Amino acid sequence: MLQLIEHFGSAEAAWRAGEEELRSLTWLGEGAGRLLDWRSKVRPAELWDNLTGSGVGVLLFSDPVYPQELKNIYNPPPVLYYRGSLDFLENLKVAVVGTRRATAYGLKVAQALARELAEQGVSVVSGLAVGIDAAAHRGALQGKGKTIAVLGCGVDVIYPRQNTSLFQQIAREGLILSELPPGTPPERHHFPARNRIISGLCPGTVVVEAGERSGALITADFALEQGRDVFAVPGPITSLQSKGTLNLIKQGAKLVTGVEDILEEYFSDYGPPALPERRERTGGFKLSPTEEKVLAALGDVPAAVEELVAAVGLPAREINVALTFLELQGLVTRMPGGLYSRC
Repeated sequence: MLQLIEHFGSAEAAWRAGEEELRSLTWLGEGAGRLLDWRSKVRPAELWDNLTGSGVGVLLFSDPVYPQELKNIYNPPPVLYYRGSLDFLENLKVAVVGTRRATAYGLKVAQALARELAEQGVSVVSGLAVGIDAAAHRGALQGKGKTIAVLGCGVDVIYPRQNTSLFQQIAREGLILSELPPGTPPERHHFPARNRIISGLCPGTVVVEAGERSGALITADFALEQGRDVFAVPGPITSLQSKGTLNLIKQGAKLVTGVEDILEEYFSDYGPPALPERRERTGGFKLSPTEEKVLAALGDVPAAVEELVAAVGLPAREINVALTFLELQGLVTRMPGGLYSRC
């Protein structure tokens, strides 16, 4: 598409080009026929009215606010459809990605890293998939920060359905992007192409957890091809979901044990942000003795209520009350499988 625009001088001139002229472009191949067929069915003014009426915006490659990082990659999208605020594109952007089959450890780390990045003014970019992607978006929103979701379908299509509430929150408080026109359903081949946009928007990509064949590794490969930084979070050597990240570290990806490992790479380009202080957050509330015991019993590995009962020596009812209060204060996170972890 960009080659076509460059040949004719503008998108409008390319759209208005005659059939004979288009078919004479041998490098366009079968694309000439597809363009002519699509042109016969589309009325640009009507299409524009439908887009703007549905709250969907259009960002062209030639627009001044089109991200410069994305312009510098191979095969940048000539058009981006969006919902939300384009202001989020102006920040330092870091991608946080990983497997859909995440462990409790991976979800906890992704959420914590994204929250701390957002607290430092970084826009967290991910793909709104279940697992690590969703945890990264949630963490950024918890940090009262900015998050960008890049989709493998139209920006008006919610996929996967279990992320409906997260999709709606990002549309209100963040930014949703896609190179695919509104109404485009999710197809398997859309997602590898989507991944080049995730990495292309960002100077760095953080892979939190990934198996040996995880799609997150495709994003990391794109980042390397685009000359961007790749970071990886180490995991247990016995975990199948850490095989990919451990391999990345072997191949030279920067090992991440805290948000400062990411931020320090961009001090010279973006100015040194204030690193987060390592302190307990109590939200201004004094914790009860039971709550302090429960919080102290939660280590780096998520625990079930039964384990906390054994560790603290109190009835399950009191443990559950304490966990509820701690969760409301943002000190504890409830994980899948009825597990709790410390924030």
